[in-house]
Amino acid sequence: MTYGDMNGDLKGGLRFRKMHGLGNDFVIIDARGADDPMSPALARAIGDRRRGVGFDQLAIMLDDDEADAGIVFWNADGSTAGACGNASRCLGWILMEETGRDNAVIRTERGMLGCRRIGDLVEVNMGEPQLRWLDIPLAEKMETKTLALPDGPAAVGMGNPHCVFFVADAEATKVEKQGPLFEVHPLFPERTNVEFAQVIDRQTIRLRVWERGAGETLACGSGACATAVAAHRRGLTDAKVMIRLNGGDLTVDWREDGVYMTGPTTLVHEGIFSADFLTTAAMS
Repeated sequence: MTYGDMNGDLKGGLRFRKMHGLGNDFVIIDARGADDPMSPALARAIGDRRRGVGFDQLAIMLDDDEADAGIVFWNADGSTAGACGNASRCLGWILMEETGRDNAVIRTERGMLGCRRIGDLVEVNMGEPQLRWLDIPLAEKMETKTLALPDGPAAVGMGNPHCVFFVADAEATKVEKQGPLFEVHPLFPERTNVEFAQVIDRQTIRLRVWERGAGETLACGSGACATAVAAHRRGLTDAKVMIRLNGGDLTVDWREDGVYMTGPTTLVHEGIFSADFLTTAAMS
C-alpha cells in the first residue's frame, strides 16, 4: 500500500478504493499498519466531486485487536458519522475477499458489526435500534414512536440519529426542501438524517433519504434500517421488509439480536491520491 513513509508523511500519495451500495458511494482508505491520515480538511477535499473524488461517506480502516478492522466514518462536510450501513457492507466485502471467508467483523462507533456473504449479496447486522430519547439522542424527553413535530415523525437511532416521516407519496415529497430543515432541527443536537417513507404494503416501503452532511442520496443503509424499525413499531409493516430506494432495493429484517440489512456491493475502482492533492488539502 502506498502511504507515504507509513508514518503519516503524505508525500508518497495515498491509496483508496471507491465503492458503492445501490449508488450510495464511498471512498475507503486502508490505514491498517499506519497512522490515520484523515482530518476534516482532507475529508472535505476528497468529498468535493469536482476537485476531489466525491463520496456520500468516507471510511478509514484501522487496526483492531478484536475485529477484522476498526472503522471511522466521515461525511463530505468534514464531520464524522457514527454509522453507515451500506459502507459497512462494502467493508465486510473487502475483508471477506482478503480472507476468503464468508464472514467478517468490523468495529464502528456502533460496536461490533457482523457481516456475511449471501450469494452475491452482503448482509450486515447493524445492531439493536436505539429507541430511548436520550440514546438517539434528542434534546428533550419525549415518546420516540411519534415525535411532537409537524406530521408526527418517528425517531430511531442506528448509531446515528434518524427522523422518519411517513408520507402518502414519496415521489411527490420535496425532500430537498424538507430534509435540510429537519436535519438541523433543535430537537436533534447532533443533527439528523431525515427519511420520507411511503408504505406500499406490509412487506414493502418506498424510501427517500436526506443524509446528514451529504444531502439526498441514492441509498442509505442505516436510514433503511431506521425506517423499517419505525414502520414495524407503528404496526404498519412486518419485521422483514423490502426497502425501495432511489438506487435500488435493500432487505431489512428486525430480529431479536439486531437489525439485519442485505444488499449488493460494487467495487468501482482503486487509485492513489497524489502528493500535490494531499499537500493542498492539508493546507486548506
